[in-house]
Amino acid sequence: MKPKVLVTGAGLLLGQGIIRSLQNSSLSPTIIAADPVAHSAGLYWGERGYLTPFASDPGYLARIEEILALEKPDALLLGSDAELAKMASARAELEEKHGTRIVVSSPEAVKIADDKYLTYQFLREHDFDYPDSCLPGEEGALIARTGFPMVVKPRIGARSVGMSVVRDREELARAIAGRPDVVIQECVGDKENEYTASALVFDGECRATIVMRRELRDGNTYRAFVEPYPGLNAMVRRLGVAFNPYGPANFQFRLDAQGRVKVFEINARFSGTTPLRALAGFNEVEMCLRHVLYGEPIAQPPVEEMAICRHWSDTVVRPEQVRQLR
Repeated sequence: MKPKVLVTGAGLLLGQGIIRSLQNSSLSPTIIAADPVAHSAGLYWGERGYLTPFASDPGYLARIEEILALEKPDALLLGSDAELAKMASARAELEEKHGTRIVVSSPEAVKIADDKYLTYQFLREHDFDYPDSCLPGEEGALIARTGFPMVVKPRIGARSVGMSVVRDREELARAIAGRPDVVIQECVGDKENEYTASALVFDGECRATIVMRRELRDGNTYRAFVEPYPGLNAMVRRLGVAFNPYGPANFQFRLDAQGRVKVFEINARFSGTTPLRALAGFNEVEMCLRHVLYGEPIAQPPVEEMAICRHWSDTVVRPEQVRQLR
């Protein structure tokens, strides 16, 4: 039982986290890495590395098919957000043609997670708490309901890129000027009460969850605190069932002054904190592969209480290694 796994997005935090989780798993997989940029560290962490177009390129899917035909991996794990929509639409056809299991959620789930206003609508429709939100042109009513401060962010985006906190009408007007594709939200809680959570869901059943409190730097988690959080995990299980991904989903939320969970982001994928969860005994990549490839049931693992402090590491890439990329 030694699967071959193709991981895309090997130059990104997400793709590298998936590779690290595979390296730390008991599956001892053969890892094939792919990325558009030759000097991407994760390309050199596996058995072989392949260069691909960016997901926005018309030739992206054809190149992925070339790699699937050549390597015949047991599973394909996606390491970038940009690939999700294309692969969600192509999944059934590619699985049938190449026999590779592709871990990606439905196009509907990916669409909800990609768009923060659709995320807000999904949470509202399913009776979860959420940051009150609106689109440009509707901000007057939102100001009356919540007051300032507010958060302005792109409807489609990640890692806090393009996000700003505004504290009055003048700042809000500047933040949304010429930006029709943003969402305006109430600013919930504070940075001391921010959490990231994972759920593994198959066939509408949430099989396992983990919640970590986190501290951010440049939009990414750089300290994580693992505790049992029984009430929060129960909420995440309900979120997982309602969202119904194929495999992993990531929920990011804050607690408001009343202790209510207000989810501000959903990701229909593994997340940048996936390798941190593996350190705490929750290797979601391994659990997912064991279920998808071998039909093994997923059981909620015990997690070890700990603090995880992130740091930089380095990968040396020599010219001959770049020349060996395919």
